Amino acid sequence: MRMESALLEALKLQLDWGADETLLDLPAGLPQAAPRRDRAAAPAPEAPAPHPAAPKPAARIEPPRPVPAAGMEAAALAAAAQDLPALRAAMAGFTGSPLKDTATQLVFADGVPGSAVMFVGEAPGADEDRLGRPFVGVSGQLLDRMLASIGLNRAENFYISNILPWRPPGNRTPTDAEMQMFLPFIRRHIELAGPKYLVLLGGTAAKALVGGKEGITRMRGKWHDVRLSNDKVIPALATLHPAYLLRTPSAKKDAWNDCVMLRRRMNEA
Repeated sequence: MRMESALLEALKLQLDWGADETLLDLPAGLPQAAPRRDRAAAPAPEAPAPHPAAPKPAARIEPPRPVPAAGMEAAALAAAAQDLPALRAAMAGFTGSPLKDTATQLVFADGVPGSAVMFVGEAPGADEDRLGRPFVGVSGQLLDRMLASIGLNRAENFYISNILPWRPPGNRTPTDAEMQMFLPFIRRHIELAGPKYLVLLGGTAAKALVGGKEGITRMRGKWHDVRLSNDKVIPALATLHPAYLLRTPSAKKDAWNDCVMLRRRMNEA
């Protein structure tokens, strides 16, 4: 009874202090009862066996990338053009390339359409952008002198253009995407101009129209085939760009040999 009275007094004191919750299951200082063992502890369940690793999926074969909308538009516009003035108007109205926004004007072509030989470069430079004609700067003047030595004159018997009709900012090299976008236009341009032979000026133009991964030093001095959308195949001679000849005068000998090869082929026809 004494212990019970002591416990009641202690409880009353805690209530007077404001204690309103317990912190332990039994009063502090009392012996703790041994844990009750009603039954043997059940063994812990075994962990499930890990699933075997799933086999890696086979490498996915990516389908061909779809032609961008701008490329489809260029192809449709080019195919619809029935003559050179219509093609020029289609290229002027084409809005699929931002190059139009930074260039001064469209550079379409120069020379005589229907000539036996057509020259194709890559893109206009600053002088061409200002005057609206291809190959009129220093490199174009060098080209004219070279061709005059084999009897060719743009006012009489050859035609010349570029794959890109708009000058890239800063005269930078056109990107592969830009070249691919404008390929339908230059292919249609060749079809409508109707040359017997093509001369591709520089590696960029040669790779765009012929294909392959060889550089211009390996491609030059050889005749290649350019197949147009109407399945017509035109012989094409790849040669060094005149701008390269200005930077590397020692290469003029190779360019001269290409000119002789062109003249010989034309004479044999």
